[in-house]
Amino acid sequence: MNTNELNNPRYYYNRELSWLLFDERILGEARDKSNPLFERLKFLSITASNLDEFFMIRVASLRDMVNAGYNKPDISGMTPEMQLEGLNIQIHKFVELQYSTLNKSLLPKLSEENVRLILKHEELNDRQKKYVDDFFMSEVYPVLTPMAVDSSRPFPLIRNKMLNIGALLTKKVGSRGLVQTGEKKKKSGKDSYEFATVQVPNVLPRIVVLPSERGERGISIILLEEIIERNIGKLFLNYNIVCAYPFRIMRNADLTIDEDEAEDLLKEIEKQIKKRQWGEVIRLEVADDIDKKLLKILLKELNCREEEIYRIDGPLDLTFLMKLYGMDGYARLKAEPFNPQPVQRLSGEKDIFAEIRKEDILLHHPYQTFEPVVDFIRQAAADENVLAIKQTLYRVSGNSPIVAALARAAENGKQVTVLVELKARFDEENNIVWARMLEKTGCHVIYGIVGLKTHCKITLVVRKEEEGIRRYVHLGTGNYNDQTAKLYTDLGLLTCADTIGEDATAVFNMLSGYSEPLSWHRLVMAPLWLKDRFIFLINRERDNALQGRKARIIAKFNSLVDRDIIKALYEASTAGVKIDLIIRGICCLKVGVEGVSENITVRSIVGTFLEHSRIYYFENAGNEEVFCSSADWMPRNLERRVELLFPIDAPSLRERVIHILDVMLKDNVKAQMMQNDGTYKRISRRGKEPVSCQKFFCEEAIKLSENKEQYETSRIFIPETSSNVWKDQ
Repeated sequence: MNTNELNNPRYYYNRELSWLLFDERILGEARDKSNPLFERLKFLSITASNLDEFFMIRVASLRDMVNAGYNKPDISGMTPEMQLEGLNIQIHKFVELQYSTLNKSLLPKLSEENVRLILKHEELNDRQKKYVDDFFMSEVYPVLTPMAVDSSRPFPLIRNKMLNIGALLTKKVGSRGLVQTGEKKKKSGKDSYEFATVQVPNVLPRIVVLPSERGERGISIILLEEIIERNIGKLFLNYNIVCAYPFRIMRNADLTIDEDEAEDLLKEIEKQIKKRQWGEVIRLEVADDIDKKLLKILLKELNCREEEIYRIDGPLDLTFLMKLYGMDGYARLKAEPFNPQPVQRLSGEKDIFAEIRKEDILLHHPYQTFEPVVDFIRQAAADENVLAIKQTLYRVSGNSPIVAALARAAENGKQVTVLVELKARFDEENNIVWARMLEKTGCHVIYGIVGLKTHCKITLVVRKEEEGIRRYVHLGTGNYNDQTAKLYTDLGLLTCADTIGEDATAVFNMLSGYSEPLSWHRLVMAPLWLKDRFIFLINRERDNALQGRKARIIAKFNSLVDRDIIKALYEASTAGVKIDLIIRGICCLKVGVEGVSENITVRSIVGTFLEHSRIYYFENAGNEEVFCSSADWMPRNLERRVELLFPIDAPSLRERVIHILDVMLKDNVKAQMMQNDGTYKRISRRGKEPVSCQKFFCEEAIKLSENKEQYETSRIFIPETSSNVWKDQ
């Protein structure tokens, strides 16, 4: 097939609609009755949080394009306006399914477990009414700020993502108050009414547990906004409350930063973060039975379009379900907790540098603990032979032991250089705090290269030893975050290979100065060479297949959007290369297209842990090559970010990574296969033993931690037939 023909939009899905299918797969976990009840609540909460971010960034970006008159179609042939229209239809359907899941499935199941969520304050009994009224006056009333709207008090600025209660009021007959006759008021027929709003304070818990009745089992819960709505008249004593309804808005939260013009990037980002609360409104959530007059005021004052209204049949903002999930006493309604397992080679008071010198170490999170990565920095900070530590930080936890160890290293006189990526979306404020703290302890803090996000995960420790200077390196597919390392699946490599150490030095020289390397040994960096390297590796498999050699590609990553990569995959498929893609999220490639992608499969695994690792396998005529990376196959990763691809060279570790891919391809519990129409379906298990890759890896990690000998010869965990089974499928 002509390469130019592969530019045809009919061979590509739209990325935004593909992302929505990913959130639908998560919603599928909330609807899956085989999952524990509280896990289903958690998944529903995640879909809501994901959708919020999608609106604030992706929908907002499309809206900006439309407002600017930009009408260039994407790779699927859809203009920004067409995408917004398509998303509007699909997201409204999605939200309906969210609340159908809550109202028809989850809430009844909660009631069966004696967890009663009271959605309307009218449903309270007399004892509960007295309790919430007293609670309102003692705990809530002092915090509230009622905002009236009249000629002297304009419509208030409504903050992004915050719950509010809007009300229509009429003045009581004979009341005086501060508002004088003649003030401009809203008119509706014969009635004169005024608008007011109250922000539901996020400094108070949204979930309020009501006192139990005598002999009553379980708990009853009401949401804070219902308590405020019931008592809103106490905020407007001289007025009658005509109606009161909750509402919530979503604003454009994408930061616009001109790095070339910014004299101080840190201060510029701080300034832009403040603007995030007041961006253009792109979504308005209201109760499905909201008063028409009240809605009309909101639409006008918030400058909202009709299609941006989402009428909600239930509580607004389902992220509160994560708080419900976190309540104590319901372990039986949750998945059995898994504790990341220790790594035998590094347990106890082992010298981590001595262990790395023996052999490279591969870490598989969250099945294996993240603690060795923290210990790597801690030992370096305390080791008198360590001269320098260099590290990139993209997202770190709120009380990061990594940051604490870096600070301690600087205080101990080490040369510490830390690249803090200030532009990590929604972590900007957190990273600014860490950057300032690290600077105060004596670390050299840098912010990377203008115009590029530094997304690679790399640490370099320079140590003086008897043989001379030796460089130790950690490379990872995930962030240096000890908390998300318990939830995200990632791989990390600890090595002291000379070639990788030299390349790591070149990485940091490039990030901190003006040094642009001519060539490297083993690491491949974006945006310099990574895209070309991936296309070369794919084309090599294509050429091998055409020449009758062994050819196979297996790639596990988060999103596939880049058209050049997709075209290369199509050409390899046409040549006969079997390609298995394990893609958690967006996929713009189409499977099953005759003469184009018949040899390509795409599956997505959504489970207890977030699949986050990036693994790339190429059979290479029998000389297998395995790489890990911080990069997905997206233009932003390959062209607008600093990313790294690193090889897994040690034969035993390479087989272990192949084994990981093998198990994931066998998953028939949480895996879903992309169909020819772009939808996803679960794999039929008829007549087959259930295989959940995440459950398998949990059990495997326990075995690895219990048996040092098996860990050191990790091939024993690879089924004898595994190296060939998936190659011939």
